[in-house]
Amino acid sequence: MAPIVGRRRGSKIKGIQFTLMVVGMSGTGRTTFVNTLCEQEVLAHRVIESPDTANMEETVSIKPATVELEEDGVRISLTIVDTPGFGNSIDNEHTFHEIVTYLERQYDDILAEQSRIKRNPRFRDSRVHAVLYFIAPTGHALKEIDIEIMRRLSPRANVIPVIGRSDSLTPSELKAFKKRIMEDIEYYDIPIYNFPYDVEEDDEDTIEDNTELRGLLPFSVIGSEEEVEIDGERVRARVYPWGIAEVDNPNHSDFVRLRGAILGSHLNDLKSLTEDVLYETYRTEKLSKNVIDHRQSQVAPEDMANQSVRLKEEQLRREEEKLREIELRVQREINEKRQQLLAKEETLRNLESRLAAHGTPSTGYSV
Repeated sequence: MAPIVGRRRGSKIKGIQFTLMVVGMSGTGRTTFVNTLCEQEVLAHRVIESPDTANMEETVSIKPATVELEEDGVRISLTIVDTPGFGNSIDNEHTFHEIVTYLERQYDDILAEQSRIKRNPRFRDSRVHAVLYFIAPTGHALKEIDIEIMRRLSPRANVIPVIGRSDSLTPSELKAFKKRIMEDIEYYDIPIYNFPYDVEEDDEDTIEDNTELRGLLPFSVIGSEEEVEIDGERVRARVYPWGIAEVDNPNHSDFVRLRGAILGSHLNDLKSLTEDVLYETYRTEKLSKNVIDHRQSQVAPEDMANQSVRLKEEQLRREEEKLREIELRVQREINEKRQQLLAKEETLRNLESRLAAHGTPSTGYSV
């Protein structure tokens, strides 16, 4: 197993708490992967008792399970959060909501704990540090459900895309499939965890390691809960008529590199990003919303009624002003017409007077 690197001082005594959520449709190898990762049965396989119930819709459920692991003398309290039933409905809006709500509820729990005057020494941080999203090995591109769930998960968790049961694709098909998936992720602007690094601050080994891991995205994995003997050595593998696919063979699967990243080299980075970026963003949004709701709740019912009356009175006042403006404009136009008529009458009288003075008969009509 890959050793834990970059661990904090004291971790050998207290151990490390890490929470990993796995999301994916049925048949993507999610359960087998978890049991392979932990080298024990953590998640039970789904058993269909009757063919009549095989196609029945199963609503999503959130099922956390905790297992104790030890890596190079360091204890890891690993919580696996499974999401059976994901993607099994025609309308998955409820499914999306349930999973995102679970992530936010863990943030709410720690926010409430941090707001206490006296902290609970037994409080357990249950925030999800990484989400492995399992993509079905179709060989085509991302489905609409893949795009939508990763979009919704990304603001609340470090999402790492994974191709489950990748041994069902040929090497050339797998390479092309990976390329199309990353193109879709870039096109739809989905902020996955892409093993970030800083060329100015990080050392060459870190940059090289992260670049290699980034190049493997999405990770293609194989899981197996059984061992077979190859050249006198017991290895975890899947046996097919055409050959054997080994779980821990980097030429067959990215399992070892993925396991080493999430439980080793990038464990602390995933926890830090969850604490310093994702949680702080949620915390700021939550507190800002609470302030706005509090201010709105401060307005008494009678004040709201008075405010409504004032708004109506203001509207009537504005309408009256508009009517007065119209009346004044009409009055001005009438006065202008009257002045024009008076000027014309005066002109005609002057003309008649001049004609009379010269002895010319009047035109015979008056104004």
